Amino acid sequence: MLTIREAIPSEDALITQHFYQMWQDIGVSDEAMNPNWLDITLEFIAQARQDLFYQAFVAEVDGAIVGSASCQLFSGLYPNVFKTEYRKFGYIWGVYVEPAYRRQGIAKKLTNSAIAHLKAIGCTRVVLNASPSGKPVYSSLGFVESNAMQLDLGIKNKRIAKAKAPLTRSVRAAHTTKDTKDTK
Repeated sequence: MLTIREAIPSEDALITQHFYQMWQDIGVSDEAMNPNWLDITLEFIAQARQDLFYQAFVAEVDGAIVGSASCQLFSGLYPNVFKTEYRKFGYIWGVYVEPAYRRQGIAKKLTNSAIAHLKAIGCTRVVLNASPSGKPVYSSLGFVESNAMQLDLGIKNKRIAKAKAPLTRSVRAAHTTKDTKDTK
């Protein structure tokens, strides 16, 4: 039997492990991860719990935790000059379900619990970043793709870098010419 419930602080390490596993599942290599990922994430959760109404939810099947999701107030990327009744964003992160329990609606239920928490604390919008496999789940809950855009300025993850197209001759020549000028 599936149960979704609020996580307790003693489960933070398991939620942190789920967060790490989520990154591995989408192809991020161990080389790209900070070796102190566990401490970094636990400190982040402790700070978010103190300052940003952090709450995690866990999914249990027959007493075993098989998934989790975290949510909190979104602290923003720039100064928030709006009144809170117009712009108080919540952020959902780290939605993870163990492989054997996927495609059973667990991620959807975890996300719904996070949405309910964010609504209860007065959020006017919920933001999340979706993996390709998560997009259909979030779309079915009413999430829409936004106007957010991104530009990668350099990728250290070799696995991802290999997928990039090779430089054209003109681009390679421009880089070589610039590099040569800079060293003179």
